[in-house]
Amino acid sequence: MEKIRNFCIIAHIDHGKSTLADRLLEMTGTVDKRDMKEQMLDRMDLEREKGITIKLQPVRMNYKGHELNLIDTPGHVDFSYEVSRSLEACETALLVVDATQGIQAQTLANVYLAIASDLTIIPVLNKIDLPAADVPRVSNEIIKLLGCKRQEILEVSAKTGQNVEKVLDRIIEVGKSPSGEEEQPLRALVFDSIYDDYRGVVLYVRIIDGQLNKSNHIKMMAANASGIALEIGHVTPQMQPDNSLKTGQIGYIVTNFKTVAEARVGDTVTLLANPASKALSGYQEAKPFVYAGVFPSSNEEYPALKNALEKLSLNDAALQYSPENSQVLGYGFRVGFLGLLHMDIVRERLEREYRLELIFTNPSTDYQVILMNNEQVDIKNAADLPDPSKISEIREPWIRGEIACPNEYVGAVIQLVVQQRGLQKRVEYVDEQLALVAFEAPLANMLTDFYDQLKSLTSGYGSFNYELMDYRPEDLVRLDFLVASERVDSLSLMVHRSESMRVGRETVGKLKEIIPKQSFQVVLQAAIGGKIIAREDISAMKKDVTGHLYGGDVSRKKKLWAKQKAGKARMKKFGRVEIPSEAFTVLLKRD
Repeated sequence: MEKIRNFCIIAHIDHGKSTLADRLLEMTGTVDKRDMKEQMLDRMDLEREKGITIKLQPVRMNYKGHELNLIDTPGHVDFSYEVSRSLEACETALLVVDATQGIQAQTLANVYLAIASDLTIIPVLNKIDLPAADVPRVSNEIIKLLGCKRQEILEVSAKTGQNVEKVLDRIIEVGKSPSGEEEQPLRALVFDSIYDDYRGVVLYVRIIDGQLNKSNHIKMMAANASGIALEIGHVTPQMQPDNSLKTGQIGYIVTNFKTVAEARVGDTVTLLANPASKALSGYQEAKPFVYAGVFPSSNEEYPALKNALEKLSLNDAALQYSPENSQVLGYGFRVGFLGLLHMDIVRERLEREYRLELIFTNPSTDYQVILMNNEQVDIKNAADLPDPSKISEIREPWIRGEIACPNEYVGAVIQLVVQQRGLQKRVEYVDEQLALVAFEAPLANMLTDFYDQLKSLTSGYGSFNYELMDYRPEDLVRLDFLVASERVDSLSLMVHRSESMRVGRETVGKLKEIIPKQSFQVVLQAAIGGKIIAREDISAMKKDVTGHLYGGDVSRKKKLWAKQKAGKARMKKFGRVEIPSEAFTVLLKRD
């Protein structure tokens, strides 16, 4: 174990994590130069297209007689659950900071996670080869954050490979070797799992105590499921089979499990013949922040959607879903996400990997409803709100947020927070250029386009990180939308009473542009209970019924117009309005 180092790379999104991982693979000879490609550890097409890491990925490297196990982690706030899982499997963390951008909000969040997990943090300043790099300023920011010395900060360029060898040497020099009891019964932490169509469930594990051999009968301690380790080995980035995995090592287990429930992330693997007495502490359950309805475009695709969500939830431990029924959209699922980017990624994966045509509804959060008899009901959908006469109060989730931005944008950022019903708590100036704005705000107001507005206000320099705080009672109402006098439950929203008028007007205005014209006039309305607060009319399609007449008395024309009017009135009575799928995500688009 003295020769093993388990480490992960943590950083804000786009600070060069994946590029640094590529150089480390190249310099240790793990991947041949001819097989090398950019973002080597990012397996998904989506990761390559968007230039971001979505899923953590382990890989083993050998360098100077040491076994280095790297776990490449995502950098976006939505995937901080992936980061927390990889930190539990490591003893050392490389903190990568972009020399042109400095410390960002997610950098701080990841550092706090690493400190809480008692990891050795090695600061790395990346992109020093760029003309815009400001090494002295960013080094001072890191020194203030970590309390380290200037000489401890490694200045590298992951793109050119400059000084990257020093990173490997520093990991061996100051990184902790794993601790564990080799003689004890097997205990292995499942930090990730994937579903392979051909091999079934594959677990990524860190061996905490004992040893695992090929073909051992294993037991999952929390799920109480038993199976066989059909194949074990390590990743380089391809799967390389081994005969055994020893204490301190990171590797994979191909199991004969067939269902999601048997192989949960955070579970402890032990041997069936000689089980461990106590399971590992595992992880906190991931709590979704954002909920959206997911419906197939036709009801025949419902079983395919259910199957796809089952498989995807094994590859994505944070995904949670439950069945839902809508009057307009039929049968579907209420799916919980960690944020809007997570929702976007899941949507694209379902559409690409499983070839599904889907309708997503406007994202919302969950609410705690206290009834008059003091009973508490949790709702994830505005349409499920009980009768208002039975409600004592409604509580909504609030977040604790932190925005890192250049000093000159502090005023605009505080104004943006206040506009979202937020409370500014404090402003800290890290140095002459960087400020941190701490605030509290209702989560619902952060869901739609807060991040986009922040980026445009701060010329792209602002970054945002948040965590769930508590639930607070507020004056909340259900805002319903009526299309041709018919309530569409999938469009219903929970909003603060003070914002209901504005949201109602904006939404019916957007719906007017999206819903196509019919042969009769369509009335769009926003309502709170029985009170209409906003209205827009979609005028009927015009057809000149008198165009074919040539001359003659005007009474002939009047007769045709009267007939047309009566026909339109009859259509209005019985006609149904087809609502396009874009209408259900109307709140996500600002313009």
